Amino acid sequence: MAEWFSNLEFLPKIYWMLAIAGSLIFTVVMIMAFAGGDTDVDADIDADLEAGFQFISFKNLVGFFTIFGWSGIACIDAGLSTPVTLMISVFSGLIMMAIMAALFFFISKLSDSGTLNYKNALNAVGEVYLTIGADRSKMGKVSIRVQGSLRELDALTDALTPLKTGTIIKVLDVTPNGILIVDKTRKPIEPSKTPTDPLLTPQPQKKLQN
Repeated sequence: MAEWFSNLEFLPKIYWMLAIAGSLIFTVVMIMAFAGGDTDVDADIDADLEAGFQFISFKNLVGFFTIFGWSGIACIDAGLSTPVTLMISVFSGLIMMAIMAALFFFISKLSDSGTLNYKNALNAVGEVYLTIGADRSKMGKVSIRVQGSLRELDALTDALTPLKTGTIIKVLDVTPNGILIVDKTRKPIEPSKTPTDPLLTPQPQKKLQN
C-alpha cells in the first residue's frame, strides 16, 4: 500500500489524500448530525441549523473536498487532462456543497415546525390545571391549546386572588423563559345554531279568503 502510494504522481496523491480524509470526516459529521453528540463539530452543525441556509460552512467544505477528491480520481483513471480534471472536480465539489446546504436547511425547517413558540399562546384562552398563586407568589399550570395541540404550561398571574383549578384564563404575556402570564376571563361564547327542525321554524300565516 505504501509502495503504491509513493509511486503515484503529485496530483493523484493530493486527490487520494483529500478523498480518504474527506470521506472519514464526512462520515463522522453525518453521524453527528443525525445521531447527536456533544462535540465541537456537532455544535458547529447546530449553529448552522439555527442560522438557516449557509453555503460555506465546515460540513459543506468537508463535502466539497470529499467529492473533489473522488471525482478527481475518477477523471484521472479515465485519462482526462489535468485542466479538465481540475474543472470537473471543482464543479462536482460545488454541487455537493449546494446539496449539503439545502439538506441542512430543510432539516432546520422541519425542526422549527415542531418547536413550541410560546408567543403563539398570547391571547389564547385556557383552563387552570394547577392552582396559580396570587400576585406571582406561586407558579401553577394551565391547560391551553397552542400550535394545534393541547399543552400544560407553567403560568403566573398578577391577580390579587389565586386562580384555582378549573378557572378559565386568558394569556396576557409571556416571559423570556417561557412562563405564561394569565388572568381570569370568561369562556368564549359559542355561536348558537339556527334551528333546522321545521316544527321549530316559524311558519308564515295564510290569508283567509272571503
